Amino acid sequence: MLVFRQLFDPESSTYTYILGDSAAGEAVLIDGVFEQARRDLALLSELNLQLKHVLDTHCHADHVTSAYLLKQQTGALINVSEAASVEGADVYVKHGDKIKFGGRYLSVRQTPGHTDGCVTYVIDDEKMAFTGDTLLVRGCGRTDFQQGDARQMFRSIHSQILALPETTKLYPAHDYKGITVTSVAEEKQFNPRFGGAISEDDFVGYMDHLGLPHPKQIDIAVPANLKCGRPDQDPQNANTTDWAPLKYTFAGVEEIDCQWCDEHLADVQIVDVREGEEFTGPLGHIPDAIHIPLGQLADRVDELDTAKPIVTVCRAGGRSVQAMVLLKRAGVKRIANLTGGMLRWRSDGHRVSGGVN
Repeated sequence: MLVFRQLFDPESSTYTYILGDSAAGEAVLIDGVFEQARRDLALLSELNLQLKHVLDTHCHADHVTSAYLLKQQTGALINVSEAASVEGADVYVKHGDKIKFGGRYLSVRQTPGHTDGCVTYVIDDEKMAFTGDTLLVRGCGRTDFQQGDARQMFRSIHSQILALPETTKLYPAHDYKGITVTSVAEEKQFNPRFGGAISEDDFVGYMDHLGLPHPKQIDIAVPANLKCGRPDQDPQNANTTDWAPLKYTFAGVEEIDCQWCDEHLADVQIVDVREGEEFTGPLGHIPDAIHIPLGQLADRVDELDTAKPIVTVCRAGGRSVQAMVLLKRAGVKRIANLTGGMLRWRSDGHRVSGGVN
């Protein structure tokens, strides 16, 4: 079965796409954002998908790609257009190439005009196409910088994108109004820039008079993206910190494994946020845990020793996430949630004070 996820970065209004073959456990990712790499890795892990290819539709000017970070974490191959003048990619794709993941593939269509290296990726059954900045919902990418060419864009859109079946869903790299998808039929009829009976000359005249401001991130994004988003200094492993191997979940929570926590109880401070009858009840509690019910935590932060990393715990791991949020607001930086709470701790056979055997 095809797995499909559309993700959003609010800072740059960028859509990132994950497509996977659930049977084979393999996936590709299109147009990743540097700051969202941890989010995307967490989702891939939760979906049991191995990232095989990282794709960019073009050299972006409004955000830095996460291609390099994702390759470092997963070993995935970086794919960019051979016309993009980008260094450090593993695969330089050209028109007609196929990028395989499990039993599925994306075909490459060169669609220059916004930049020389723009490509559109089309799923094997042509039900979906990922158009980058070439075609946006009721719009298109600008053509006034980075080798932009309005005539070339008009021809790319009509020959490579609008030539797809009318039912093909089109997914852009950006949208600034919260619209997530369009279709070939819709853009043919309703796109005010190139739809209906609009001619190439009409389109060029329109694009030459947009008067758009300079992209605010272009001076940072383009140089970084010309080397696949590789930073000048490699960042630390996205799944670790300086005090413990944390797992970052798709929900945005940093969690710590019960086994590691049991082996390092002397190095951390356990904060149990259950109610009193739970703390002394059948599940018992972790040895030397500090008991502060969640409802009292905001007023009792001063009782905690923040010189040690803090691990929050409750029955199953829900209330302790709320405790993390409260403590982070109070300035606690080294903090993690115990995966699965006391239910997991006991089921895994770790040390317990009190409780019922």
